Amino acid sequence: MSRTENLNKALSDLQASSADVEACAVVSEDGLIIASSLPQGLEESRIAAMSAAMLSMGSRTAAELNRGNIEQLFVKGQKGYVIVMHAGPHASLLAMARKEAKLGLIFLDTARAAEEVKNILE
Repeated sequence: MSRTENLNKALSDLQASSADVEACAVVSEDGLIIASSLPQGLEESRIAAMSAAMLSMGSRTAAELNRGNIEQLFVKGQKGYVIVMHAGPHASLLAMARKEAKLGLIFLDTARAAEEVKNILE
């Protein structure tokens, strides 16, 4: 399988592992979509740019506050969660989860998927 097919499979496996994961994507550090499983109506380029900006700000915040390297970003909204995790040195994994999601399971599943994405991109 090609790298793109492997990334798409990793994203579908993440969504299959939890019904609470509504959407996910692999985004480059400069804000471009590498692979995605986003629903209709969400603009890929906009999602990618926002997640890259969030990760950049989170990394700078962690560094300035002497918290070490950032592992994940977590945003809680009225309608659910957005989780962004590093997936290697030049990419991140974005996952959107329902508000009813069991966060411990979501964190476990996204960490596994991020590691898989990292291995595919190496």
